[in-house]
Amino acid sequence: MKILIKNGRLINPATGIDEVMDVLVNDSIVEKIEKNINDDADKIIDADKCWVTPGFIDVHVHLRDPGYEYKETIATGTRAAAKGGFTTICCMPNTSPVTDSEIMVEYIKMKAARDGVVNVLPIGSITKGQSGEELANIGQMANAGACAISEDGKSVLSSGLLKTAMKYAKMFNIPVLSHCEDMSLVGGGSMNAGAASQLLGLKGISNDSEEVIVARDIILARSTNSKLHICHVSTKGSIQLLREAHARGENVTAEICPHHFTLTDEAVMDYDGNTKMNPPLRSAEDVLALKEALKDGTVGIIATDHAPHSLDEKNCEYEKAAFGIVGLETALPLGIKVLIGEGWLTPSQLIEKMTINPAKMLGIDKGSIEVGKVADITIIDPEAEYKVDVSKFASKSKNSPFDGYEVKGKIEYTIVGGKVVVEKGELV
Repeated sequence: MKILIKNGRLINPATGIDEVMDVLVNDSIVEKIEKNINDDADKIIDADKCWVTPGFIDVHVHLRDPGYEYKETIATGTRAAAKGGFTTICCMPNTSPVTDSEIMVEYIKMKAARDGVVNVLPIGSITKGQSGEELANIGQMANAGACAISEDGKSVLSSGLLKTAMKYAKMFNIPVLSHCEDMSLVGGGSMNAGAASQLLGLKGISNDSEEVIVARDIILARSTNSKLHICHVSTKGSIQLLREAHARGENVTAEICPHHFTLTDEAVMDYDGNTKMNPPLRSAEDVLALKEALKDGTVGIIATDHAPHSLDEKNCEYEKAAFGIVGLETALPLGIKVLIGEGWLTPSQLIEKMTINPAKMLGIDKGSIEVGKVADITIIDPEAEYKVDVSKFASKSKNSPFDGYEVKGKIEYTIVGGKVVVEKGELV
């Protein structure tokens, strides 16, 4: 099948293109990128006034499958990804059973091929059962198709064990994705430690609970010369540690989530469980530091940490509510509203952080629209203004603090491997 995308503003940071161009897709491959293509096509998409970008890549998603299918499945999670403009997602290993073996990696790949509508790359656990005691077989998982290893949801507290895992990851040329949290400093907190937590009478989570592990993991990555990626950075101190690492030329990347650059801990004031996440919403000073880090390139990746939960797990006392929110279907509009709307990023810089930069970190051949490459493409109406309606989410869970939030930017088309899976904003 031939698809001709006409009149769109092609934004392809990998090649530096940002101009009106036509794109011709033949079966699964990009065949032409030129002005005024007039070839015959089975389907013509008029992308006038729209952005045509590489398909988004999310390096941090929880699909909950297997074991927690009441929250999300590979089928529903990949459809949520498609509606959000994502064509490739990496799923975290904290499932039940944990993704800690080649069998589990192969299971996820098989189920994604059968039930999914976007590319799914499994992430393997660092330790068996995420117990923090014995390394999983990193080599077998990498050979089976794991794109990275992570203990997401917790840190590997044994520095010696993590150092050994980093050495294995380096052998198989995959990154270590680090959830940075010292539980002895978290101390049962449920929101950011600050004026808001004191006013609400909720136990706070200090910035140093994140920063002490960020510092340790950077040191270990330096000593092993391995690829380290810091997940969901949330504090000014963590940003400073990353800047210092980059100044030394170290191979450390990081991600920031849309909820962390959009909201502060003031959002918790009505005790809405949908504002409870890990790491927590931080202070205005921290949020400013995150935006500055995205602007100056200290942090080069935007990831969602899409974390579905059931209504009962969120609609309860704040301290008992589960950590996490869904984010696949709100990432792009929040980026346009906050980062572009407030002048922090250009459109090309925003797209870069959602496409080629994640691809480079993972070491995969994606994130760019080029002749001969697989056609993973997203088409965006950047001027569409609307209110978020969680009832229309494709995700099985609706736990988002952005319900009713006024945003800008809508996904019109998502094309995965030359196949249209979202058309005019709706799943095909």
